[in-house]
Amino acid sequence: MKILPVPLIREADAYTIQHEPIDDIDLMERAASKCFQWLETNLDKTQKIIVFCGSGNNGGDGLAIARMLIQTGFHVEVFVLQGPEKMTPSCMINYERMQAIGGAKSVMADRAGVLHIINKSGEFPEIGFHDIVIDAIFGSGLSRPAEGIAAEVIHHINSSGARIIAIDVPSGLFCDTTTHTGHQPVVIRADYTLTFSPPKLAFFFPENDRFAGDWQLLDIGLMQSFLDSAVVHNFMQTRSDIQPILKKRNKYSHKGNFGHALLICGSTGKMGAAVLSARACLRSGAGLVTVHIPRSGVSILQTAVPEAMVSIDCDEDTYATVPDLSVYSSIAIGPGLGQSAKSAAALKLLIQNTRVPVIFDADAINLLAENKTWLGFIPKGSIFTPHPKEFERLVGKSSNDFDRNQLQQDFSVRHQCYVILKGAHSAVTGPDGCCYFNTTGNPGMATGGSGDVLTGIIAGFMAQGYSSLESCQLGVYLHGLSGDIALSANGCEALIATDIITNLGKSFQTLYGKF
Repeated sequence: MKILPVPLIREADAYTIQHEPIDDIDLMERAASKCFQWLETNLDKTQKIIVFCGSGNNGGDGLAIARMLIQTGFHVEVFVLQGPEKMTPSCMINYERMQAIGGAKSVMADRAGVLHIINKSGEFPEIGFHDIVIDAIFGSGLSRPAEGIAAEVIHHINSSGARIIAIDVPSGLFCDTTTHTGHQPVVIRADYTLTFSPPKLAFFFPENDRFAGDWQLLDIGLMQSFLDSAVVHNFMQTRSDIQPILKKRNKYSHKGNFGHALLICGSTGKMGAAVLSARACLRSGAGLVTVHIPRSGVSILQTAVPEAMVSIDCDEDTYATVPDLSVYSSIAIGPGLGQSAKSAAALKLLIQNTRVPVIFDADAINLLAENKTWLGFIPKGSIFTPHPKEFERLVGKSSNDFDRNQLQQDFSVRHQCYVILKGAHSAVTGPDGCCYFNTTGNPGMATGGSGDVLTGIIAGFMAQGYSSLESCQLGVYLHGLSGDIALSANGCEALIATDIITNLGKSFQTLYGKF
């Protein structure tokens, strides 16, 4: 699914209005109805709902939502910032519709809804801890920090302790650039955001988690023909995007059809990383898996993973020699590797001698970060799987998540490689500058060994002949999906890396539509 910048979202709205055709007010009604359906399902009618509306179309959404809630029996009060003088035409229509049922500036004991106008600070309503606040002040069009009475209202809402639901975008949040510009951002801290498809870039970055909360994507029926033709560089990766990539196996297939993966990993005290990577690689479908490990790990590996073959390094404790690479269709290096001088020298030789793309993880990335001139020799299509600190060592520091994402894209383009920056929405960038944000996974996966599992999964797909991009997309999606399945059985705190491997089979079955 494409992630559109705000100007293109505006064009999509206008195109839909012109070509469906549909009036702007009716498109607003459609958006409000989608929000109302979610609210009606998730809110209790005994709770008081306070709706704050601005003068733009986001305010119009809020007024329409308030009207629908009132007509269904919810206890609603509506507060409009600074009156109707600057309202957009559609917002004004919904303001007048709201007046008809709420009575501007009137408090009517026998009516569920009350409409108020806020002109100054003293007119802010009291918000109870158990109330629900709906934020419809600014929406997605904001391009400068909130100020004046709007900023005061935002502070008032945030300090209330009430549950906050933002409509489309938390007020004060920028969609396409960072809101963190050297001062404390004045932004609604929503518990939930009901956002309209297509998704906004800001929702995929950690810096905005405290503002967006749990965001729900609502389809308001923008014309698909426009979305299909829109040229973008950012995408949200969903099941419908991943499912077609997966190849079904022929009944006459044999192990030779699914490649031979080489994993170079493990060192004394860190052989668990090799075990996890090997098991994950096998579970992702590689026909054959060989693990190159130091001598001290042979009995561990062959006992723990009998399905894997072992290539034994000449060194007792660490990676020091490059095995014959000619028989392997994919190569991954890094989990539990260590950062010895011997390993660094062997890594350099590996880069110089391989004929296939290499998957670099963990200590392999750290060694490259200390020897950046070697990056000029990595095979095209290679894959890096850093966590944020490893990425920082490799690529450099950034002042915010938007800048970091740009650094990631630039690195992929410069070195003609793929980077998976691991996180809540793991981001995959490629040589064309495009970025794919993943939508599976959960906080329980923040545990030792989870990254080793991902490396094994990607190596397994590469061995089978999937492209580098396909291996990244399938790898992060299935890795996260397995974690989600494991979450339902184990909960966040008890989830471990082995649980991810255990549930890979169910993840494949889910993609095939068998669960």
